[in-house]
This record gives sequence, structure tokens and C-alpha cells, in this order.
Amino acid sequence: MDNIDRSLLNEFQQDFPLVARPYAAVAERVGIDADEVMDRLARLSRGGAISRVGAVFRPHAVGGSTLAAMAVPDAELERVAALVSAYPEVNHNYQREHRLNLWFVVTAPSNAAVQAVLADISARTGLVVLDLPLLEHFHIDLGFDLKWS
Repeated sequence: MDNIDRSLLNEFQQDFPLVARPYAAVAERVGIDADEVMDRLARLSRGGAISRVGAVFRPHAVGGSTLAAMAVPDAELERVAALVSAYPEVNHNYQREHRLNLWFVVTAPSNAAVQAVLADISARTGLVVLDLPLLEHFHIDLGFDLKWS
């Protein structure tokens, strides 16, 4: 990973250009061309450094979303997490040290579509999916300052 990769990871978590050709604008800011930006983002994605490039909207401003949790047997956690991550509606999932040890966010065009994803995950895993819908809005900055020495 070089300084341009680091710049792509660190500087564009927020303030991604909202213009007709955003990758060209990113390229200009980091001093490369748009094709190289796309190639680098694809490589970083394949390597697991990023999971997606896209907008984040306030919950329920567009479509539906929910936080969900599952109690997954330790021996099944990796398999179930991979299954959950394979859904395009799942933004991310993470393990927690708790009886409910797998948590994830589902976003879809409607609340009915969110419920369909949760039901499908439950049917495919044979496990209960706990739906934890948003009750009160809080702003959380999802950017992380990535410092390298």
C-alpha cells in the first residue's frame, strides 16, 4: 500500500465529490487518472481494505433499514457471517462478545424488503434473527482517521 492508496482510504471517507464524474475529481486531487483510481479501489476492495464505495443516507430517509443481531454457535460463526455478508442489502456485519454475537445492518428499498432479507437469513441459517429497528436518530461519524507512520 502506497501513499496514494492511503489517501484514497483516508481522505475520501467523507466529502466524496458529488459531481458528474466523481472519480475524475478524486483522481485530480490525488494526482493520478480516473482509471487508476478505479483500479486501486477495485484492488483495495478485493484485498478487504474497503467493503464499498457509496453514499450513506440518514436511516429511513430513503427506503428501509434495521440493525439485526443473532446468537450464532461459535463453530458456525464464520459460515453464518459469510452468508450474511453475501446479501447486497447487508452493509456490514461484526462479531460481538455477547450471547448475541453477530450484528449487522440491512438496508433495502422498503421495510418489507428488509423484513424479507431477515426472514431469508433466518430460514437459510435456522437461527432467529433479532430485528432492532431505529427508535431515535443519533449522528455518528462513520469516518475513521487512518494514520500511518
